[in-house]
Amino acid sequence: MAHSVALNFADGKTFFISVNQDELLLDAAIRQGIQLPLDCREGVCGTCQGQCERGRYEQDYVDEDALSTRDLAERKMLACQTRIQSDAAFYFDHSSQFCHAADQVNISTTVRKVELVSETTAILHLDASQHTEQLHFLAGQYARLQIPDTNEWRSYSFAHQPNADNQLQFLIRLLPNGVMSNYLRERCQVGDQIMIQAPLGSFYLREVERPLIFIAGGTGLSAFLGMLDQLQQQTNPPSVHLYYGVKSETDLVEQQRLQAYQQVLPTFHYEPIISHASADWQGKSGYVHEHLDREFLNRQACDLYLCGPPAMIEAIRDWLEVDPEHQCRIYSEKFLQSNISAV
Repeated sequence: MAHSVALNFADGKTFFISVNQDELLLDAAIRQGIQLPLDCREGVCGTCQGQCERGRYEQDYVDEDALSTRDLAERKMLACQTRIQSDAAFYFDHSSQFCHAADQVNISTTVRKVELVSETTAILHLDASQHTEQLHFLAGQYARLQIPDTNEWRSYSFAHQPNADNQLQFLIRLLPNGVMSNYLRERCQVGDQIMIQAPLGSFYLREVERPLIFIAGGTGLSAFLGMLDQLQQQTNPPSVHLYYGVKSETDLVEQQRLQAYQQVLPTFHYEPIISHASADWQGKSGYVHEHLDREFLNRQACDLYLCGPPAMIEAIRDWLEVDPEHQCRIYSEKFLQSNISAV
């Protein structure tokens, strides 16, 4: 039996490998062209150290000088001693270039549909079925898309989890004069060819051990749709609370989909928050951090995922720092109006 394992690196690149039953992770990586750093191969030097962020594994031997008891409790591991027991994801705090890993190939996709769902948001549907293998990525990761007839690339989070048909979906913020925005508004046609590179990014759902709090700003919702797709397939899903902040009511998208999650995830709670609400808005207004429950965060260990504009991310971090007694592990992804960002 083989397991699918994601190897994530500090430069944001992810490579999926197949690890056979009872095969060492290091051997599997090398077999598939990824030269993880190594030295002793005996569990002593710590050169091949990484961290398991999802999945089950065992280690044959780890010297106490290589990894401390605390390191082991934090799921740090040595690739030369690690045997995989399930599909998994590992993070290595160095560039993939040190592993001589081949660059990710360009994947050709076809525009299947584009929906201009509001003045500020489009949903782009791409068909990548001509790719011979299923496109693997972790829920929350992103792809780089090349705008047709240009040399410009932009990055957007997958709005779903991987699927066998390689049907892709992205939420895209429409800027007043953005290269991708103008393409979608003015000349995008069904059948257009768009090249993508994927998977990329270090923002993805880790091992779920505690209640989850998702905070999305604008099209930052996209990453969480993929995570919710994954969570709804779990037998015993955790408590999940999604705060979705936008400027106006018309900016709220995928409302039916979010309501559908509530039907299959009984522990899922969803709250839209409008920063510039109209007089007719009956829900919560203002900024997301103004509606977080500090007492809950201080007494309940949880994982807090943030995805949205830098100003939103910084406001929430500043709010948390006022009272550092919170027990949250924080994962965040900021997006900018450029091809550097991930949403």
